[in-house]
Amino acid sequence: MALEEFDLAIFGGTGDLSMRKLLPAMYSREFAEDLPAGARILCIGRHVGDTAEFLKQVEKDAKPHIPRETFKAAVWERFCKRIQYVGMDATDPAAYKALVDAMRPEPEITNVFYLATPPALFSKVCNNLSASGLATPNSRVVLEKPLGHDLASAKQINLEVGKIFSETQIFRIDHYLGKETVQNLLALRFGNVLFEPLWRREWISDVQITIAEELGVGNRMGYYETSGALRDMLQNHLLQLLCIVAMEPPTSMTSDAVRDEKLKVLHSLKPFTPVTLAQNVVRGQYRSGHVNGVAVPGYRKEKDANPTSRTETYVAVKTEIDTWRWAGVPFYLRTGKRMADSLAEIVIRFKKIPHSIFTQPNSSFEENCLVIRLQPDEGLHLNLMAKTPGDGMRLKPVELELNFLESFKAPRMEAYERLLLDVLRGRLTLFMRSDELEAAWAWVEPILEYWEQEENEPIPYNAGTWGPAAASALIGRDGLQWREEALPEV
Repeated sequence: MALEEFDLAIFGGTGDLSMRKLLPAMYSREFAEDLPAGARILCIGRHVGDTAEFLKQVEKDAKPHIPRETFKAAVWERFCKRIQYVGMDATDPAAYKALVDAMRPEPEITNVFYLATPPALFSKVCNNLSASGLATPNSRVVLEKPLGHDLASAKQINLEVGKIFSETQIFRIDHYLGKETVQNLLALRFGNVLFEPLWRREWISDVQITIAEELGVGNRMGYYETSGALRDMLQNHLLQLLCIVAMEPPTSMTSDAVRDEKLKVLHSLKPFTPVTLAQNVVRGQYRSGHVNGVAVPGYRKEKDANPTSRTETYVAVKTEIDTWRWAGVPFYLRTGKRMADSLAEIVIRFKKIPHSIFTQPNSSFEENCLVIRLQPDEGLHLNLMAKTPGDGMRLKPVELELNFLESFKAPRMEAYERLLLDVLRGRLTLFMRSDELEAAWAWVEPILEYWEQEENEPIPYNAGTWGPAAASALIGRDGLQWREEALPEV
């Protein structure tokens, strides 16, 4: 599907997200020759400056994030000609004259406003776009996370932005939904008959979803101290992955058909009580340790840190989904910084065989397990039992592996590439609807309120480990283990 002519205006155009993700993503579409001849990218920043000066920053900060195999000097030169810098104060209504003068008024041009700004500016920017005449029926707005700080602020954002733009014009972005493996999870579930009869409580023991990072907070302390792992990762990324795993088959791949089913999952999550909050939620904070053999400081000793901070850098949650398909199946979600490895994966563990006929010694039995790996190496792994070569009937676990890089030789899109293309094409399937956002906040809000009332500190864990021991106890009470704890040592 060819793209129509567009102007993409990036608020926060000089920032880290623009340089590391958005501009490299648009360059990749330039390299693929997807962009219309007249398409333009307007980068908006607070500082006075001209385009030539800004392009020097793009050369320094964005160019290094372009894959070497796709970089071509002629393509880069062509791409840079699309970029225009607009220096203005986004909170000042009078400053929008500069943006009005820069953008094209023709109705056949799609105007996209990407708000890579703090959420406190969302309503101000949208109101100023409306007052300046830029918020037209043919325009779209992209809201970057965090989409609120709690349920009340999320509702306020939805209300205020919704006064200016209709729901079909609002693209609430979660870059995890743009990952290739997430798309393949949809294909796995709804494009194959093999798994559907097994994708339910009768055959599945438990589901684990992990997003772990070796990195600490880096230069994001100002943001992270007011956010924490729950707001930064669980409320959005982890819950979105859970919805795709657990949703019922939609009637089609249209945006509302898919998002209706995801919303049903969020509404079916078992609500917390004071007892289950204490039993099924673990909050941790990393202290000093070693990551890949390098000594790293604890969270409270990072640059600009609050030495008495109670902000969590790790959270693990056990939940259940009260539906016929999933009743009684525990879902374990966890995320953390300064972990033993950087990975994102979904583990579907199937139940034990009801009766084993294999009694040979030296056999090693494991439950069948499907692992959907999102990063660093995207692919699918299916663990099965197989006979070892030789005499006798000894069984050992083996792994069937589908590596997407090896199986598909076509160039791969990064998450932001796919999502920006969907914005430009007006496809809403991979973006959160307002009721979806509010349902996710409503489910996690009791956790936030519980932590605010509790005097206990987050549980410390050593950097370079898999988090607090309490997280192992959380899943261990059900006779289970996190996947890396269950793997045999090499």
